[in-house]
Amino acid sequence: MYDVIIAGGGPAGAMLAAELRLHEVRVLVLEKETGPVSYARIVGLHIRSIELMAMRGLLDRLLPHGRRRPAGAYFAAIDKPAPDGLDSPYAYLLGIHLPVVVEVLTEHAIGLGAQVRHGCTVAGLDQDDDGATVELTDGERLRARYVVGCDGARSTVRKLLGVGFPGEPSRNDTLMGEMAFATPPTATADRRVNIRPAGAGFHQVIVPAAEVSGDRTEAPVLKDFQQQLYAFTGTDFGVHSPRWMSRFGDATRLADHYRLGRVLLAGDAAHIHPPIGGQGLNLGLQDAFNLGWKLAAQIRGWAPGTLLDTYEAERRPVAAAVLDNTRAQTELLSTEPGARAVRRLLTRLMDFDEVNRYLLEQISAIGVRYDFGDGPGLLGRRLPDVGDVYARLHRGRGLLLDRTGRLTVGGWSDRVDYRGDPAAGLDVPAALVRPDGHVAWIGDTQRDLNDHLARWFGSETL
Repeated sequence: MYDVIIAGGGPAGAMLAAELRLHEVRVLVLEKETGPVSYARIVGLHIRSIELMAMRGLLDRLLPHGRRRPAGAYFAAIDKPAPDGLDSPYAYLLGIHLPVVVEVLTEHAIGLGAQVRHGCTVAGLDQDDDGATVELTDGERLRARYVVGCDGARSTVRKLLGVGFPGEPSRNDTLMGEMAFATPPTATADRRVNIRPAGAGFHQVIVPAAEVSGDRTEAPVLKDFQQQLYAFTGTDFGVHSPRWMSRFGDATRLADHYRLGRVLLAGDAAHIHPPIGGQGLNLGLQDAFNLGWKLAAQIRGWAPGTLLDTYEAERRPVAAAVLDNTRAQTELLSTEPGARAVRRLLTRLMDFDEVNRYLLEQISAIGVRYDFGDGPGLLGRRLPDVGDVYARLHRGRGLLLDRTGRLTVGGWSDRVDYRGDPAAGLDVPAALVRPDGHVAWIGDTQRDLNDHLARWFGSETL
């Protein structure tokens, strides 16, 4: 019997497996693909996801394979420079091939002891008071204390669980692929068309499809790209020799629940939205980061009674906000007169630092604040990388940053590390940081600290 079975070995599933293994949870990842994907889709890691990679010592493995681009408030493709004074040394966008992200995270998880089985597809799911049983398409049955569906937008786990997935169906499809050009590509005036180098003489092409597909599993053909490039730019650039081609829609949906009993959802299994702003991958990684330590605490036996419930309470509103901002961005890309007028207005408003900063924080997720009650502005927010604090979070444990020199983690030292430093780059006396980097408490008295240690890390070990 496993502690956790994860359906889906993409970025969210691999990240979750690694987070659980930091706490010695027995993990099995089931991935339907028999090997690495054959296409090299480029994705972007935003500031908050880059910070998470730094917190676990993974960033140095990713940077050599990616390309840094300046951070900016590219809301609805409105090009504005980043506001001054972003409180992160990682204030850039990292463009990187998706298979590289999956490979690095999977190797990390396996290195920590996770098991990964390829060519395995979930066909059935049952749960009881003691655990859940997963049935594979070949009839094999596997047992675990918990199951997490990280199996994408068409999640089998979500469907078997009977969780509703309300929202709006796709109104528009987009073609994406990598191919060679007979004629050197030039900049296009239509912002709905994106052509950029993909290495080795190939370019990535993103262009609206002619119609919404009735079959999401059917890949487009080269003729589709030729036709649509000509329709939007007046030329097809002589595209040929595609390396890969795909299509995606702009459906927007949010799961009614992220947890039912011993089964949970994360990543695209819990939420889908138009890809504008490149937030989907990042949202899934951040789900996994939030869930991992909480589920591990539940399995290891020290979780406070409601800790696992805070996963949905914290992450579902974040996803709802992302769905709303992608809805708004999609409307702003319309060529209708009203949408174009609103776009012109927003373009002028983004010249104000407050507006520009707010929109960048939305896209990059550095503005996320969980509701931990009243308190200083930092409470509930991510802790910036002051000094070497992210290096101290590599093990996925809590951390007390103490400038007073009077506090201690006492009987929680098996779950929470201590750093006493009067010169720490904080403007608060002390801060309790959760394993996901969010500040759970700010204060200066031991009694108050103990209450919050118990709230997030369970009972004190005597």
